[in-house]
Amino acid sequence: MSSPSTIEHKKGSEKPYSFSLVTISTSRYESYGNVVLPDDAEDVSGKIMKDLILENGHHVCSYSLIPDDPSMVISSLNEALSSDADIIITSGGTGLASKDVTIESVVPMFEKEIPGFGELFRHKSIDQIGSSVILTRASAGLIKGKMIFCLPGSPSAVELALNEIILPETGHLVKHARQ
Repeated sequence: MSSPSTIEHKKGSEKPYSFSLVTISTSRYESYGNVVLPDDAEDVSGKIMKDLILENGHHVCSYSLIPDDPSMVISSLNEALSSDADIIITSGGTGLASKDVTIESVVPMFEKEIPGFGELFRHKSIDQIGSSVILTRASAGLIKGKMIFCLPGSPSAVELALNEIILPETGHLVKHARQ
């Protein structure tokens, strides 16, 4: 429940925003290559992101599927930063395996890191996956006035992050990112 001051603080931040989505998965990329929609790559997490964003009255301005390759992650992020996106969400590559390079590629680009996102995401994930939450390095930050969220690739993690954290705070996040 929001306090009156929180409600007042968020006032005027409710409008449609644009999202850029990036799925990072070598196996999916090897099977499907460059695609423009998550449906074209049987990307369940990408489809969940797209559907939830649209259901909440926002827009998806771009979607890309790339492999777990640091240069491609950085290139894809730079492309999204040059787009009309207000918020950029990556899915995949946040674990501990040697192939998981999203965090190493993206976090150094942050002008400001938002540690509260990862902390809250892991806290909310405990009910779903228990102590395995320690394996995710989900992160968020700000680059060039745009919010960046790095989510795990699992459909349930994507749904939790969007429904319980990102979408309820979208306007508030964008408002502060632009200040």
